[in-house]
Amino acid sequence: MSSEYAKQLGAKLRAIRTQQGLSLHGVEEKSQGRWKAVVVGSYERGDRAVTVQRLAELADFYGVPVQELLPGTTPGGAAEPPPKLVLDLERLAHVPQEKAGPLQRYAATIQSQRGDYNGKVLSIRQDDLRTLAVIYDQSPSVLTEQLISWGVLDADARRAVQHDDL
Repeated sequence: MSSEYAKQLGAKLRAIRTQQGLSLHGVEEKSQGRWKAVVVGSYERGDRAVTVQRLAELADFYGVPVQELLPGTTPGGAAEPPPKLVLDLERLAHVPQEKAGPLQRYAATIQSQRGDYNGKVLSIRQDDLRTLAVIYDQSPSVLTEQLISWGVLDADARRAVQHDDL
């Protein structure tokens, strides 16, 4: 594994860990010692090579698909990928039920399917946004604006919808 690739992989591992609000010692505690802080830290720094098996186990521990941990390769000159659509679940909890009920149920279903219960954020796909737009009887761009106004989506989500409209 090249040093640069190992560092990119490590950065992805660190990003997933911090998104879940875990310190290195928190990973060790949550895994009941299965994942040692020093080992995970060395993976994150790119100092230690991780086997495919261990990477799959770590992805399972974090509750993410393995491909989310692998560094992406974009050919030179390729357009920047659209931003991820990330729901702020903490803010969603404060939106009145009569407005956000369908979105709350949809998000709960995704969390259940993924086994992802960090309770802070939830990434969704473009297809999820289109499905939600049908549920809310709005276009994806109008729904995106509504979710931004609720504080549930970041304003960067507009770029994702614009990219999707192309």
